[in-house]
Amino acid sequence: MVIQLHQLTAAIYLIAALVASLGLALPAPRLGRISLFLLGAGVIVHGCGFGAMHVDGKTPALNELPVAVSFMAWIGTVFYLVLARRARLVSLVVLVAPMAFVSVFVAGLRLTDPAAVEAAAAPGGSWEHAHVLLAGSGLALLGVAGVAGMFYLLEHRRLKSKQRIGPRFRLPSLEALDRVNSVAVGIGFPLLSLGVVTGMFWVEKTHGRVWVGSPHELWSGIAWLVYAIVVALRFGRRQGARQAAASAVGGFVFLFFAVIGLEFFA
Repeated sequence: MVIQLHQLTAAIYLIAALVASLGLALPAPRLGRISLFLLGAGVIVHGCGFGAMHVDGKTPALNELPVAVSFMAWIGTVFYLVLARRARLVSLVVLVAPMAFVSVFVAGLRLTDPAAVEAAAAPGGSWEHAHVLLAGSGLALLGVAGVAGMFYLLEHRRLKSKQRIGPRFRLPSLEALDRVNSVAVGIGFPLLSLGVVTGMFWVEKTHGRVWVGSPHELWSGIAWLVYAIVVALRFGRRQGARQAAASAVGGFVFLFFAVIGLEFFA
C-alpha cells in the first residue's frame, strides 16, 4: 500500500507539473489554477502514504535520504498551498510541482527495494515518531524559507539591475517573498528545536543518556546553534530583508548538510 500510494502521488505531482508548464507556455492562467488543485490532491495522497507507513510500523528515518526528502517535500508543499493565494505565490506552482514529483519518485523507487524498506523501518516508539515528525517538519519549513530567500535575492538583483523577464512568468513581489521567509523561519525553528529535544529523549531511552557523541548529534547541534543566530538576527535585531534572505539560504544549506547530507555521505 505504501509503495502504491507513493507511485500515485508521483503521478499526480507529474500531471500537476505538466499542466502548470502548459499553462505557462500558452499562456493560460486557468491551467495554473488547475495545477494548483492537482497539487493539493497529490498532497492528500502523499499524506495517506506516510500514514500507511506508520500503520505498517515503519517510521521514515531522517537518515534515509530519499524518504526524508519526500517527507520534507510533503510538508513544504502543504505550507506552499496554505500561502499560495494569500501571498500571491500561485506562479511558483510551475517550480514546486516538479520538485515534489522528483522527491516522491525517488522515494518510491527506494521503497520498492525490500532491503531499503527494512532499513527505513524503526521500532516505532513515541519519542522516535515525535522526533521524525517535528524535525522533518522543521527542516521542511526552513527549506521553504531558504527557497523564498533565494528567489528574493534573484528578484532583488533583477530589479536593481533593471533586467526584464518574459511576460509569461513573474516572481512574487519582494514583500511576499520576505513574508514567506519570516513565517517559515518563525514556525520552522521552534519545530526543529522540539525535534532536537525529542531526539535527545529518544537517545536517552535507547542508550541511557541524552548524548552519545555521534557525528550526527554533533553537527545537528552546531546547525541548531547556527539557526538560533539566524533567528536572533532576523527577529531580535530587525535584520534587513535582503540580509535575512541571504541568511535563510546559507543557514538551510548548512542545516541540510549537517542533518541529512552528513548521514548520506558517511
